[in-house]
Amino acid sequence: MKYTVKQVAEMSGVSTRTLRYYDQIELLKPSEYTDSGYRIYKGRDIDRLQQILLYRSMELKLEEIRCILDDPEFSTLQALEAHYQKLQEEQEKTRKLMATVRRTIQYTKGEIEMSAEEKFEGFKKAEIEENERKYGEEIREKYGEGTIDESNRKYMNLSEEDFKKMQDIENELFSKLDQLSETEEIESPLAREVYELHKGWIIYSWPKYSAEAHKGLAQMYVEDERFAKYYNERAGKEIVSLLRDSIEKYAED
Repeated sequence: MKYTVKQVAEMSGVSTRTLRYYDQIELLKPSEYTDSGYRIYKGRDIDRLQQILLYRSMELKLEEIRCILDDPEFSTLQALEAHYQKLQEEQEKTRKLMATVRRTIQYTKGEIEMSAEEKFEGFKKAEIEENERKYGEEIREKYGEGTIDESNRKYMNLSEEDFKKMQDIENELFSKLDQLSETEEIESPLAREVYELHKGWIIYSWPKYSAEAHKGLAQMYVEDERFAKYYNERAGKEIVSLLRDSIEKYAED
């Protein structure tokens, strides 16, 4: 069966402009062009588009997707199985959050008792699992299995008060980073405050503080685009290098 670019756009939810761009960068070229230059897509093109959307949902860059799909050893089955596993992990995360919200509703109605720890257990578990999924391999290789497991246990055991303090510190950290981005003066009380806030934040989950490890973490923030994306997107500007530089300047045991 053959499809026009408009038909493909309607069935996939991808705009015609995006489809033309995919053709331009040779990520998804149509099987045929009419004499008038119109794109014609066939079944194998639709299959490839599905794979592109699958990998986009995994937050891969278009160039990375093209390299994967053009790899002669690429396996559609393996890609689908990997995506299915990811969806299962997301489903489990959602299930745990729903359980916490459900219990909180019951608590609010006066139907059950709920300890302070229970109120935040689901959120903390979900956050740990999300961090493990995104960064587990790298941080375990860098800091060791025992250190990360101990850090996760410490985080899970945070009291309601400490959990809130940790969130407040992170919010203040981004506020100070926003201010620092106006001057970019690392040799300043503001930059030292950025360092102190970040140190105070990580101490809530680190088994023990190390300036060397802190500097290594800051460098990983810059080098790993996933960490950099989190900080820069939350701030709405490029601030991750300022955080790294502040920590490099002032970190000490």
